[in-house]
Amino acid sequence: MRIRHGVDLRPFPIPRFVKRLIFALLSLLIVIVAGELGYVEFGYTPLDALFQTVITISTVGFGEVHSFTSGEKIFTIFLIFAGVGTAAYTFSILIETLFEGYLTKQLGKRKMERQIRDMDNHVILCGWGRVGNSIANYLIQNGIGFVVIDTSPERIATCKSPAICGDATEEDVLLRAGIMRAKVLITALHGDAENLYVTLTARSLRPDVFIVSRTGNENAVSKLRQAGADRIVNPQNLGGIKMASLALQPQVAEFLDFVMHDGSLEFRLEQIDIPPSSNLIGESLRSARIHALTGTLVLGLRHEGGEFITNPPPEAAIAAGDVLVVIGNKDQLSSLRDIAT
Repeated sequence: MRIRHGVDLRPFPIPRFVKRLIFALLSLLIVIVAGELGYVEFGYTPLDALFQTVITISTVGFGEVHSFTSGEKIFTIFLIFAGVGTAAYTFSILIETLFEGYLTKQLGKRKMERQIRDMDNHVILCGWGRVGNSIANYLIQNGIGFVVIDTSPERIATCKSPAICGDATEEDVLLRAGIMRAKVLITALHGDAENLYVTLTARSLRPDVFIVSRTGNENAVSKLRQAGADRIVNPQNLGGIKMASLALQPQVAEFLDFVMHDGSLEFRLEQIDIPPSSNLIGESLRSARIHALTGTLVLGLRHEGGEFITNPPPEAAIAAGDVLVVIGNKDQLSSLRDIAT
């Protein structure tokens, strides 16, 4: 595996039609070289030998350059059988490439592959079903780049973002999706076994990538956690909880939906990570004057490896690796991010 500085250096697989075209052109070249050498042996000059070879395999019918001897006639017969078939096959491959959409398709594919290679700190989304579509809409709404992986060419064809048709459980596919540069991997496949294999493969390639895995069975949660999933989500459970909250506390549930998912709302919830270089390290929430300087409200604080502190007290200290959950508008959140870095 050739990986250097987080970049996959292995070449992309050659498409099947390109292999066929290369094979056809090489075969035609071999026939031309064989004809050239054969006629040179019969005393032709290199130019005359090349000319005689070309008009023979192309069936142009100009006639022979010199009068043929019996040996030349036998050689020419074999050259016609080999050359005409090879030339016809090569011509058919070229027509297929140019007029059946292969060229356009491959150019588009190469452009997409370049886009993926240029992506950094992106999300890899495994599975392009109903759950995958919902995840993608949220990522698009928040301006987050992502790459989709799915085994179905039909589903991939409906995806307008960079996408790879392949099996996400295979290392090659994850490497092509940029797993060595990705920030998050979301596995939203239908089966727990597939999500488990993707999690195992991704974790073996990138021990530090953040993995969110889907499950439909609570019994699979422990296995997914052992495989390396950082967060495990059961869409059915979440749907049930949301329906219950809408029934019992509809205003609260709708407000949280707006804050979390409605891009048109002025205020929204976000997490702010505190890096080791942050100016806030060593400060308390009171001394940092976060609300006074930025206008944001700190709703939660989580120390690295610890539990969330909801409505943290003003004397709570800020340390490297902490996460602040805050609410504010776009400008306020941007100001806090500037202060936190």
